[in-house]
Amino acid sequence: MQLTVLKAKLHRACVTHAEVDYEGSCAIDGDLLEAAGILDYEQIQVYNVSNGKRFTTYAIRAATGSGIISVNGAAAHRAVPGDRVIICAYAQVNAAAVHHKPRLVYLNEHNQITRTANTIPVQAA
Repeated sequence: MQLTVLKAKLHRACVTHAEVDYEGSCAIDGDLLEAAGILDYEQIQVYNVSNGKRFTTYAIRAATGSGIISVNGAAAHRAVPGDRVIICAYAQVNAAAVHHKPRLVYLNEHNQITRTANTIPVQAA
């Protein structure tokens, strides 16, 4: 059996650009791609914390160290600069891979890494 699991997450990234007329769907600072293990052209899910919109697109590399999170093309209608988003990548794994741990990268409002983890704390009531 194959399961879909969270591979990587950029938590609360801040959108810096929304470019309707730009080719490519979500440009992400190269340092952030590396930290999360998200590949160029990999499918990603983007969850807009600011407006509740969700969309599927793919990642492209922005300049390393730039802090850029640019939502491009049709997806640019789903976010504006200043919106906080969660960017997730998922992977298919064999059900026997029960020890899989995602790469979780937490960002501040300047898209700087504040911490990393591979587990999400248990939510208390």
